[in-house]
Amino acid sequence: MKLELGKIYIKDIRFGDNTEIKNGTLIINKKELEEFAISDERIKSVTIELARPGESIRIAPVKDVIEPRVKVSGLGCIFPGVMGKVKGVGSGRTHALVGAAVVTVGKIVGFQEGIIDMSGETAKYTPFSETNNICVVMEPVEGLETHDYEQAGRLLGLKVANFIGEVARNIEPDEIVIYDTKPLLEQIKEFPHLPKVGYIHMLQSQGLLHDTYYYGVDAKQILPTLMYPTEIMDGAIISGNCVAPCDKVTTFHHLNNPVIEDLYKRHGKDLNFVTVILTNENVFLMDKERSSDMVAKIVEFLGLDGVIITEEGYGNPDTDLMMNCKKVSDVGTKVVLITDEFPGRDGKSQSLADAVPEADALVSCGQGNIIVNFPKMDKIIGTLEFVETMIGGYEGSLKEDGSIDAELQIIIASTIANGYNKLAAKGY
Repeated sequence: MKLELGKIYIKDIRFGDNTEIKNGTLIINKKELEEFAISDERIKSVTIELARPGESIRIAPVKDVIEPRVKVSGLGCIFPGVMGKVKGVGSGRTHALVGAAVVTVGKIVGFQEGIIDMSGETAKYTPFSETNNICVVMEPVEGLETHDYEQAGRLLGLKVANFIGEVARNIEPDEIVIYDTKPLLEQIKEFPHLPKVGYIHMLQSQGLLHDTYYYGVDAKQILPTLMYPTEIMDGAIISGNCVAPCDKVTTFHHLNNPVIEDLYKRHGKDLNFVTVILTNENVFLMDKERSSDMVAKIVEFLGLDGVIITEEGYGNPDTDLMMNCKKVSDVGTKVVLITDEFPGRDGKSQSLADAVPEADALVSCGQGNIIVNFPKMDKIIGTLEFVETMIGGYEGSLKEDGSIDAELQIIIASTIANGYNKLAAKGY
């Protein structure tokens, strides 16, 4: 499966008469995009606002972040099964607007949407302080049920990202990167001397607004399966959850999964990147046992020498993580885990809700409970009305001057992204 990813670098964004790209600047026709976006009867109003790196802007409550992409050749479309027919993606040519992001913003659904700061000390904790953000601020109709609101918001973000991505269809990319994963037996023959490595990608799928979608199917309904890594770059996985902000694997992160990116960079050099094993995170013990058994069976069947495992969320999913770790270790495969820690604000409690002796190679993404100060910003996109009820916030978090004291986990980031930077630095 070979994918050519054409990268078109976006250095700035602004409003203008036409939606287009000129000399690295993404120009948005504000009225046209707002009228296009307001087609869902569940959404009362949509306002498009822009946020650039370095500006004194705070965005909240953030639901999802999506990088605009367009399928230029090959089967299917971006976000198959949701934005178009179900066709296997991951081959052909795809263009990406690198440096641009669609950010959906709106009234809180649960308590787990988060914050993006575009400047200041807290901007360093989120990758989205460095992207040129098209913020889609939505207002639901009165009395809309929370699951309907979540679905409407998710679809709105994907729709806007597709609309913007379309402007890149006929543009010559600044860079083309080729990703290629051959069928298993061919690939093993090509690099027989290198260790066979896989990536176990755990998706949040615990329901109650903790959902992720695979080709349009709720991940609660899937059994562990194999994927070509390039399928993920074409939007085969999308976020549909409001899990803790610092752990949220946004749709942007699925499209730009740094574990996959770096494994490809090392593929054929010091390792043989064989596959992505997709699995879910379950609520009931029986389901956890079933999925982890199947993950270990797949690893054993493929004869993998090593795997990297990431989780989305924390607490209950820590058990899924440790089950996967133990069972994969038991079939003779080396395991490295990427996760973060929640040991309380003083750092004295147990960092993970579960642990096994086999978890002896773990990359920590840091302490999510520490209190940080968010300085006052000149502009708020969205509202700070819900800060004290967001996860990481508490009564008294929002100060009279507009500054905030809250736990680090209130920031939209990603365990996967933060952890893999540390993993690479350690030379794993």
